Amino acid sequence: MKYDFDTPVSRKETSALKYDALIPRWGREDLLPLWIADMDFRTPNFIIQALEKRLHQGVLGYTKQPKYFFEAIKHWVYHRHQWSIEPEQIVYAPGIVPGICTAIECFTKPGDKILIQPPVYHPFSMLICENNRKVVNNPLRLSNGRYEIDFEHFEKSVKNCKMFILCNPHNPGGRIWSKEELAQIADICDKYGVLVVSDEIHADLALPGHKHTCYATVSKKARLHSLTYMAASKAFNVAGLSSSYMITQNPELLAKYRQFTEGKESAHGHIFAYDALVAAYTQPDGEEWLHAMLEYVQENINYVNHRLTTEMPRIKAMQPEASFLIFLDCRDLNLPQDELVNFFVDGAHLALNDGASFGEEGIGWMRLNIGHPRAELKQALDQLKETYTKYGF
Repeated sequence: MKYDFDTPVSRKETSALKYDALIPRWGREDLLPLWIADMDFRTPNFIIQALEKRLHQGVLGYTKQPKYFFEAIKHWVYHRHQWSIEPEQIVYAPGIVPGICTAIECFTKPGDKILIQPPVYHPFSMLICENNRKVVNNPLRLSNGRYEIDFEHFEKSVKNCKMFILCNPHNPGGRIWSKEELAQIADICDKYGVLVVSDEIHADLALPGHKHTCYATVSKKARLHSLTYMAASKAFNVAGLSSSYMITQNPELLAKYRQFTEGKESAHGHIFAYDALVAAYTQPDGEEWLHAMLEYVQENINYVNHRLTTEMPRIKAMQPEASFLIFLDCRDLNLPQDELVNFFVDGAHLALNDGASFGEEGIGWMRLNIGHPRAELKQALDQLKETYTKYGF
């Protein structure tokens, strides 16, 4: 292969969160960390080289937002997702979570209701509660091993809300919402005047055979009542550089958001945040590397499926359509959630995300990160199989 995803990269003693959080979170450090959503693949060389070039310039002073940052996003979003935007419709964000927090503070007030769809990325509910807003849940329903939206419940729930935070693609389930589903969301939210905040950080991680649809592209209604958050961080493994961005094509929303962020000095990044994204989005190898990485991730998914089906059939993998995360259905093990977590931690010596952290709908589930060299994934499944056998399943 032109790109090497098999060679392990040591991240111990580098302040890597996935390792340094083991003792605080699980009380032990002899765990294989397969939890937080970054990959253990080496960040592509064309990004490393861009940062080295900047370092060799010799001065790391104050940095103005470069025009080429916004131009790179414009061209990438059009080429990758067929969404026509202009540079002035883009605002830098220091990460998706800080960006969504900004949207909550800017467009809602304490006591307002905000809708989410559990089981879903746990910072959504955290941000709502910590900003003294009220969480309203529209639980997703399982159908034939994949999540679907209960639209009747959605309309009843969202009509009294100020905001809806959409996870598109869905995390932890890996669902890519269809154009029809997104258009139905848009019609309902437009009917009740609800602002849609679409988290599309996994947009570039659509797996082979699947295609992501940006929420704002499905209709004029969607375009005018939404904010979209995107980033290169997941797809190119540069999460530590905090380089994200918000897009809105509604001039009034844009003006209010800009005024709010400028008042907090929160719409400016550091020099490496700009250069890393530009390298990812403009270098000739960028899309080629991404394609190769996604092919490798799909092979990892196939490997997990084979191991579980043939050796651990009471654990079932929800098939992701995007991302390097797999939601594991462990309900057939018939373990209370605390015992299920212990099964993975104290039994298999694996650190995964507790499914319950995504909402009570995640009870009986665990989230597995498979963005790892195949040898590490094999080690994890070997440890899991040993524990599965010891438990007599």
